[in-house]
Amino acid sequence: MLHWASYAFVRLTLALMAGILTCLYFGETLPVLVWPLAGLVGVFLIIQWRMWRHPNPAVADKAGLLALAAVYVAGAAFMQQATESRRPDHLYRFGQKIEFYRAVVDDYTVVRPATYATTVRVSAVRVAGRWQPAVGGIRISVPRDSGVTAPQYGDLWLVRGAPAPSKAPLNPGEFDYRRYLQYHQVYHQQFIHPDQYQRIGIAPPSLLKAAAMRAARVLDGVFRQYVVARREYALASALVLGIKDDIDQETKQAYANTGTTHIMAVSGLQVGLLFGAVSGLLGWLPGRRGPWFRLLTALLGLAVIWSYAFLTGLSASVLRAAVMFTFIIVARASQRQTNMFNTLAVAAFCLLCYDPYLLCDVGFQLSFLAVISIVYLQPRIGAWLDVKNYFLEKQRPWQPKPVQKAWKATSWTLDKVWQATALSLAAQVATFPLGLFYFHQFPLSFLFSNLVAVPISSGAVYVGLALLALKGIVALVGLLSSGLGQALDVVPQAVAWVFEKMIWLFNEYIFWIGRTMPGALISGIHVTAPQAWLVFGIILTLLAFFRLKKLVWLGLACLLMGSFAGSRVWAAHRLAPDEQLIVYSIPRRSVLGFWQGAAAHIVSADSLPLTETERTYRIVPGIIQREARAVSYHTRWRGSSVPALADTAAQPGMVLAVWRGVRVALVSGPLAGARRPVPAEVVVLRRNARVWPEDLAAVFSPAAIIVFDSSCKSWYVESMRKRLQPIGWQLHDVAMQGAFVWQVGSIDAPNR
Repeated sequence: MLHWASYAFVRLTLALMAGILTCLYFGETLPVLVWPLAGLVGVFLIIQWRMWRHPNPAVADKAGLLALAAVYVAGAAFMQQATESRRPDHLYRFGQKIEFYRAVVDDYTVVRPATYATTVRVSAVRVAGRWQPAVGGIRISVPRDSGVTAPQYGDLWLVRGAPAPSKAPLNPGEFDYRRYLQYHQVYHQQFIHPDQYQRIGIAPPSLLKAAAMRAARVLDGVFRQYVVARREYALASALVLGIKDDIDQETKQAYANTGTTHIMAVSGLQVGLLFGAVSGLLGWLPGRRGPWFRLLTALLGLAVIWSYAFLTGLSASVLRAAVMFTFIIVARASQRQTNMFNTLAVAAFCLLCYDPYLLCDVGFQLSFLAVISIVYLQPRIGAWLDVKNYFLEKQRPWQPKPVQKAWKATSWTLDKVWQATALSLAAQVATFPLGLFYFHQFPLSFLFSNLVAVPISSGAVYVGLALLALKGIVALVGLLSSGLGQALDVVPQAVAWVFEKMIWLFNEYIFWIGRTMPGALISGIHVTAPQAWLVFGIILTLLAFFRLKKLVWLGLACLLMGSFAGSRVWAAHRLAPDEQLIVYSIPRRSVLGFWQGAAAHIVSADSLPLTETERTYRIVPGIIQREARAVSYHTRWRGSSVPALADTAAQPGMVLAVWRGVRVALVSGPLAGARRPVPAEVVVLRRNARVWPEDLAAVFSPAAIIVFDSSCKSWYVESMRKRLQPIGWQLHDVAMQGAFVWQVGSIDAPNR
């Protein structure tokens, strides 16, 4: 008979996750699963009814397996129901026929240097002069022109024009923003000009969330008022409220390089600190062993964490942490916490039933894996060294009292340091494969960073919350007596000074770690999804070996290690002879890449070199994907040894590069004086080159592919398309179709 007692929900959650993953990867081929699910549930209830009347252990086993099958199908069915694009009234069904649409702002507004970005949810569209219901999410951008106010949650808009489907990644290896949006039920994007939309009312989808977001902005105003230094204010708001709008790129990179980015996101750390503070304060009360104390602790704990979730705007990360701690608190209060893994599984099960797409959320994955790893591994790692007793044994009866107290204090302090080290190591074990897969790097300095950063940031959270509470009290007093309120304002000012200095110290320490250990960051790691699963398998089998002491698990771990190493060797072997010419899609730039295996020359045909942002988001992902080791950047061909430049004096307005037998002509000016034929497989038109079809026909072969690079305007591309396409030219627009890739040596060379 199957034993469900301790791990019932662990197995049910795994079955639910398996169903969600099945629908995620094979959803297009699956039928509607609501009726099969209803059938499975009906059969299960009939079996349970018969079991109640006539108990039978053999039938009980089959009922258990049937329950797992039902949960598996339920996972896939929930995923189908949560996918808006399957609905008959989704925006996809209307295409470009939409004349107007009505939508409400349904997300935070991200402030960018030139635009505001947010998400709107459509409620109706007008097609052929008639309004009809519709659903769908659109990621919109609005220019930050004078007179344009930032979109606010709940704003009801009337927008002219049809949104476009989200774009696929434009360059090799680039982050798939389209898939990220789809996981949030957003399938369209649109850049909206100020004269293209009108605010016609306020209708927030959730009044509670609207109030929470306003509360978060009010509290953010307190930090803005009292924390003077801009960098410290930005980090303070992120640390306590989760608002990261004002954090500069340098600070974000410093925290990423030291493995402390999680501190800037309001999540389980802050919620756990609050619950720990409540439990610690209540621990001073008498009679704390009685049932009333458990109930009081649970009620106050729930009130505190959910109040905090409200005051931070009910963001997804803090909601996830609040739900997780809610189940832990309830299980502890009811004394039904037989197994922490089962409690976590209940929390994950409920969250996934509410939104199956949470399984695709990086924060969800990292949070639960880190907590599971801490629960299992932290006590075992902490038991490796008995730091506390080691130093306590150093005490001797003849030693002076100050010496004995010093040994006692040392044992307590170093034991806390060791336990914090064990916790950090435990969290890294489970999240290590995901860190490689999503972020392509691993900070070796994470221990040094977290040992100091976590205590300082934890103290800063308490001080920051105390500042908000004191400011609230002073504001209430100020309503009764403005003079007394102004006099008492010195108290929050003093607390704010301490708060700012703690944030400054925290920030300086992170930057100091980055400067002191610049080589501690291993970056540029590319791990595929199957390889990440292999790493997880290696970790699990090694843990099973240490737990069960059976060689079969060690042998399986070695087999998985061999498979992982073999996959890496095969990938490198397959890549070695690969040669590609790439015309990148980088806004307003002309950039070509000449790739040979793991080496590349990146040439900017413009007079300006690529910026760090352009490299990081457009070029580097492809470098990581190919695990390139020798990449050189060149501006206007200077220092580039790969291409051989032709004599441009004979061909005005054109540069000819020859590489690995591929001839690439870059045209940026008129070809009226260039009537000599030029053999070229690829013709790149740059900077709205003023050329005519007859000029192109006179200079290049009709078999050549015409590529419009990102320096060409959309009106120019459309104009040239109308002239060139009817006469048989092959065309490629990198701004719309993504980077142009020519596979050298392939029969079908263009890979678009």
